Order: sequence, then structure tokens, then C-alpha cells
Amino acid sequence: MKIGLIALSGVRVRTEELAELGVTLPQFVNRGRVIATLPSLGLLTVAALTPSDIEVAYRELSEVRPDDPLEPFDLVGISSFTAMIDDAYALADRYRAAGIPVVLGGLHVSLMPDEAARHADSIVLNGAEGAWPRLVEDFRRGRLQPRYIGLKNGVFEPPHYASPRFELLQGRPYNRITVQTSRGCPHDCEFCAASLRITSRFQQKPVDRAIAEIEQAKAITELPFFELADDNTFVNAKWGKKFLRALAPLDVHWFTETDISVAEDEELLDLLAESGCRQVLIGLESPTAGGLDRIDPRNWKQRHYARYLEAIERIQSRGVTVNGCFIVGLDNDTPEVFEQVRDFVARSRLLEVQITVQTPFPGTPLYHRLRHQGRLLQDRFWDRCTLFDVNFRPNKMSVEELESGLRWLFAEVYNETEFKRRQRHYVDIVKQRREDLRAAEPAVAQA
Repeated sequence: MKIGLIALSGVRVRTEELAELGVTLPQFVNRGRVIATLPSLGLLTVAALTPSDIEVAYRELSEVRPDDPLEPFDLVGISSFTAMIDDAYALADRYRAAGIPVVLGGLHVSLMPDEAARHADSIVLNGAEGAWPRLVEDFRRGRLQPRYIGLKNGVFEPPHYASPRFELLQGRPYNRITVQTSRGCPHDCEFCAASLRITSRFQQKPVDRAIAEIEQAKAITELPFFELADDNTFVNAKWGKKFLRALAPLDVHWFTETDISVAEDEELLDLLAESGCRQVLIGLESPTAGGLDRIDPRNWKQRHYARYLEAIERIQSRGVTVNGCFIVGLDNDTPEVFEQVRDFVARSRLLEVQITVQTPFPGTPLYHRLRHQGRLLQDRFWDRCTLFDVNFRPNKMSVEELESGLRWLFAEVYNETEFKRRQRHYVDIVKQRREDLRAAEPAVAQA
């Protein structure tokens, strides 16, 4: 028996002017290439949950060409982001037409199960843990059910935990390898369409298991750069310090997402730098306190806004760059927000910036609110869920103002001059960091 697991990923901007503009914007293009070449950690986990007597093949969509004969699998599992879900459905329909049963899973499928079920023999909701082993056993017996509900809790504990099968990536040209240390996030931002939507609470992987996975992934790549597939890695500072101390001897470079509170712990910041962290992505969301109002249920981000500038400086002083993320089109944004973002980026001296447009991903609280308010431009716009295409009517500006403002802001922030200025600033930070460490060495020796 052979199961084929096929991943669909990548970012494609639908708005023509933005797509053309992107060609000239170094940081926008670079980050897009990184995202487009990340492997599917979810499918590697599905492979690990598959009984060892079953052959598993991992494929990317680019390897399944429309004119080529279909690979002869007994069962196919497909996972996709929302922006490419229609491509996933088309591929699933093609396999089913050839008499090969298909299972669909992933975040979009979990949030839109009835839609997905029309293109699959079975769907898996939430995580694969607690569902996939039962599905495979039912399939062997000829009793495949139309729907399986995976776990929302306890996914990192026996008997449900399985270490992803990184060896399936052997020989593939990925520029980063993904490892997950947690699922969920306590902030529960309205717009978020990440793993918190398939969890019942924040869950952290035990340090020894996270380190073991990194070691396994490191063994199959020559120059491993790791991206932690977390919503918010350092929610628990005690766990974080233990993890970073264990990670430091592995001599790897890595990237993750976390929140601004990471800057409140000096010891944690020092350990970040010592462990090989090169960048943290932080959702700043807005350049103003008013823009953050009611983004999350407890207004946590708004209450932390006053610390933004100091926090960015404290993190970057360690040589760890901050990728500051901003969302334009929030309900309190006016047309002035574009200049405000540009000015904040300059004032904060952020080394990297990610600018996206507010996107009502299907199934999220934001999607349901905007739909109830009659503000969605279309009922179904999945191929435009790219984070760069406008799919709703903003509250305090027009659609046209949001689109033109986004183009203007891209040109202001991502141009070659600004890109090189941020690079030079990073070099200055690294030099200063090295001088500070050298100056501290005699004092440490005397102590």
C-alpha cells in the first residue's frame, strides 16, 4: 500500500499592480521566496503518524504536472493554504476521477469543512493527531468515513505525538526547514488564521522533543536554517530559556514568531542571540495605539504599544533583527496610516518590515464580523487571501484608498535605498555587539 502526500504552498499576489511592483522590492520578493519554499510540516507529521508497513511519498504541487500521468497511489492526502485551496480541489478532483481516494486536511479545510467535503472522499479537521491513524486503519478495512475529528489538545504528548519524518525532504532544495515547538497563541487576535484556530489552548512541546526534531532535521540538510512554525514561541519565558540553552550547542541559525513581551527579559534576549537566532517576527500590527483597539479580546497589544520602540531597540541591540509586521486597513485606520507606518519604520529603525492588508480569512472571527456587517466584497474570494489583496470595505477609507495607499507604502519602505540603509544599520549593530562582548570579556575573566 502506498500513500501520496501532496503539499500546496506559496504566495501569489492577484492585484496586477502589486505583483508588478513586487519585482523591484527586494525584501518583499525575498520573504515571498522563503514562504514559497517552506516544506509542509503538517504532511511530514501525517507521514510520521502512518503505520510503518505503509509506503509514504511526499510531493509538492510543482511535481504533479497537469499533463503528466498520475502517480499510482492507493490513497492521496492533500493540504493547502486558503490562497491555493482551489488548486488543491482541482487536484483532488483529478485523482478522484481516476479512481484514487482523496483525503483533504489543513487549516482551510478545518474552517470550511462542508466546502472541502465536496472534493474529497474524507476530510480531517483540526490536527492529524488522533485522526489519521484511525483513518488509515478504516481505509485498510474498506470502511473510510467521510469525516475525522483530530485533537485540539494533547498533540505533543504520547500516545498521539509523532516526530515529523524529515528524511522525506532528503535531497530537496529547501532554503529553510520548519520545526514546530508550540500550537496556539493566548492573544487570539480577531484576524488570525494560524494554528490557534485548531487548538483549544496554547500548547508547548517539551524541550527535549523540540531539540530532538531539530537534530533530526539538521542531519538531512547541509546548511540548515530553521523556521519555527509557531504562532508565538516565547509565551512561556521559563520554557524559552530552557529551550535556548539546549539549542545553543547545536550551532544552527533560526527564525521564529513571537510577541513584543520577549524584550522584557534581558536573560532571554541574551540567550536568543547566543542560540543562533537571526530574526524574530513580531506582530506590531499598527503604528498607533488607536489602531490596535480591540484587535485582541483583552487589548493586550494596545496596552503594550508604549513599549514598542524600546523593545525593538533592546532586541536588535543583541544582533537579532526584528521583522516588524503591520496590517493596514484595520477598522480605525484612516488614509493617514500609510505615512504613519513609513514614519514609524524610520523612527524605530526596524531592520525588516512586513506590510500586509487586513484579510478576512474564511472561518475567522474577522470574516464572520465583516460578513455580518455586509462589508465583504465577495462571498468567496479564497484565491485573493494572499495578505496583499483587498477583499472587504474598510471602515474609514475607500477600497481604492486602501489599495493605492498599500502600493505607495510598498514603494516607500521596500525600495533599494531603504533596503540598503537597513542593511548598513544591521552591520553597525553587529559591530557594536561584538565590541560590547569583547569589552565584557576581561570583566568576566576577573570575576
